[in-house]
Amino acid sequence: MKVFSKYIFLNIVTACAVTMFFSCGGDNLEEVRRMSEYQQIPVGEATNFELRYTDSLVLKAIVQGKVYKDFTNQDFPYQEFPDGLRVDFFGDRGDTSTVTAHYGVIYPQTKLIDLQGDVNVITSDGKHLKAPQLYFDQVNNWIFTEKEFEFLSEDYDMSGVGIGFNKDFTQLRFRGRKGSAVLKE
Repeated sequence: MKVFSKYIFLNIVTACAVTMFFSCGGDNLEEVRRMSEYQQIPVGEATNFELRYTDSLVLKAIVQGKVYKDFTNQDFPYQEFPDGLRVDFFGDRGDTSTVTAHYGVIYPQTKLIDLQGDVNVITSDGKHLKAPQLYFDQVNNWIFTEKEFEFLSEDYDMSGVGIGFNKDFTQLRFRGRKGSAVLKE
């Protein structure tokens, strides 16, 4: 009797499994496949945000944007600004520099910031850097691009492909092989 019950139970389980397998046809099979895919879900999200960074109660920067997504829960963590951002940096003498971009991402592990889409950097002393993509290496305080750029200041009128600057724009290195510069004597 035990052997007979065992076969009945095995047949019922098999019939249920086969029925479930065949019921996942067409659109349902695609839905099951999507449910099993690895999804990147942010640990935090903000809309129409304004972040204020301070050091010893002194305001250093204000970051503003439409959408902020925090993916620091991933294997390679990052923070994303998919709809653009604006950053106002405040110097010790009350001077303000501004950075804008259509897209931005911060990689905390590598301390690299990647800005894309009509990136503009305008310093308090009137320097203006424009590029389609710009990186900021926070470890070395180095700003660079491998793309086309335009840099305007009181002393310089430069354009080309590939350039790097220190964060004060006092040291520069051309990275590409073409470009032009007009220097004021």
